[in-house]
Amino acid sequence: MTDFKPARSHETLGDAFYDRVAPANFPQTILRHRDQRWAARMGLDGLSERQWLAHFGRFTPLPGSFPEPLALRYHGHQFRSYNPELGDGRGFLFAQGYDLHDGRLLDFGTKGTGRTPWSRGGDGRLTLKGGVREVLASEMLDAMGVTTSKSFSLVETGEALQRGDEPSPTRSAALVRLSHSHIRVGTFQRLAYLGDTAGLQQLLDYAIATYYPALADAEDRAAAFLTAVVARVARLGAQYIAAGFVHGVLNSDNINITGESFDYGPWRFIPRYDPDFIAAYFDETGLYSFGRQPDALAWNLTRLAECLVPLSSIAALEPALNTVWPQFRAALPLQMLRRLGLQPRDTESDGTFVTALFEFLAASQAPYEQMLFDWRGGGLSAKRAARSPSAEHYASAAFRPIADALEAYAPSDDVNLGHPYFARPTPRTMLIEEVEAIWTPIAERDDWTLLQQALAEIAQMRQAYGPG
Repeated sequence: MTDFKPARSHETLGDAFYDRVAPANFPQTILRHRDQRWAARMGLDGLSERQWLAHFGRFTPLPGSFPEPLALRYHGHQFRSYNPELGDGRGFLFAQGYDLHDGRLLDFGTKGTGRTPWSRGGDGRLTLKGGVREVLASEMLDAMGVTTSKSFSLVETGEALQRGDEPSPTRSAALVRLSHSHIRVGTFQRLAYLGDTAGLQQLLDYAIATYYPALADAEDRAAAFLTAVVARVARLGAQYIAAGFVHGVLNSDNINITGESFDYGPWRFIPRYDPDFIAAYFDETGLYSFGRQPDALAWNLTRLAECLVPLSSIAALEPALNTVWPQFRAALPLQMLRRLGLQPRDTESDGTFVTALFEFLAASQAPYEQMLFDWRGGGLSAKRAARSPSAEHYASAAFRPIADALEAYAPSDDVNLGHPYFARPTPRTMLIEEVEAIWTPIAERDDWTLLQQALAEIAQMRQAYGPG
């Protein structure tokens, strides 16, 4: 514990930005997941299991951080319908501390930790299955190099929950999420909705000082901030596509100002390239389908720009907002090449190659993750690809231009093809049927073996791909 560097930064915004709350008193606390890698980065790896459960199951304050949890206030668009009744309804900001590796301020946010003033009649709880799914999503995305929150801790809490979308009663859990920021587009929207220009200015100043200090001397701080957030969020959109990931609920309260993915509910990975693939059964119009995610992010960024008008001008903010599509178009080839372990060549060549690759994936319906795995390192993996379960796709005439283009690319310095992960015939994937297969023995026999095996494979995948 002595290495933990606490912070209380968010508290300096004042009581108008949050409500002080008490955590739920759970019947049990059973540790189900502990991210020891990130515990070390936060100086908490020396905690005993009893101490861990005290802090992340009973929410005894971490020394030097908040004496009481903070339920954050925000609004947001949910499937493009504005909701002024939002806020942390089943979670809170438990603590803040500094990453010992790079010095960043990080938040310990929770999910499933009880009612708050923003619960809107809900029970403030999280199902254990929902917690397991969040662990799997964040671990997979992190291994793929996506900028994501980390599932720091998952504790089973011993309550029987009633839910309409899964067999009930079902088991309960408390999740702790480690994230760079919990300030959302919806945090700005709330202040704009209330006409609180002074509050908007205070939030902007805090966000720049805390997350974008290089912008402190910008002539138009609001426009500079918007430009920076656009770049981060556009990169996230490109990372989603490169990972074959569908978040499912890209509402404005789920988009934060550091461009970090978080809050995993009905997520899915695509089995094959399909722009219309949806994650949430309730997404009846496909608003947040795989191929429309960049549009959804751009729409949310437009809402942020609207909030900033009182602090700048439309003339200054519009050019900043208009960078979203150039930023995304520049980021997507780089993210795809990163996943393939290839060095970029030039903007035109890279864009042409990635467009052709997507056209091949759409026409052939080759398995998405398998193809990226098979051709890691481009031409260096031709023999690997020939042994792949998807080899028939690569033997087709339609693939010949892709193969030629792959040969033209040099492998990246971290291609790492000698890693045992790349000796596998198939990559580790996390399709919906695999998630259900992991959950079934937990639900039926309290058997966590498949989850532990999956997490071990994901850890190997992370080592193989290296840092994002």
